[in-house]
Amino acid sequence: MAENRCCDEEFEMHMSDRHKKRSEKEMKDLINRLSRIEGQIRGIKGMIEKDAYCPDILVQVAATRCALNSFTKVLLGNHIKSCVATDIKNGDDEAVDELVELLQKLMK
Repeated sequence: MAENRCCDEEFEMHMSDRHKKRSEKEMKDLINRLSRIEGQIRGIKGMIEKDAYCPDILVQVAATRCALNSFTKVLLGNHIKSCVATDIKNGDDEAVDELVELLQKLMK
């Protein structure tokens, strides 16, 4: 279990009191992406349970990682275009610091 400890500590879930109202289109797109990723994870689990060949599993893991990276890019882009832009327009310069900190976490 120690090998996962680093990631758990670096990305421990932290909930803010802030919220964002998403459009129905944005919400549907994000949920659809997550549903596909969830299906990919279940597929990988099934491969493990069926004793699939390691390289076959690893290819599926890579595809899932790619899908999660794509989800992250979409969500980050939406965040910058809406939340960060609005905060800056409203004179909240801390939004830039928050974005820099977020990017540093995402790029580890």
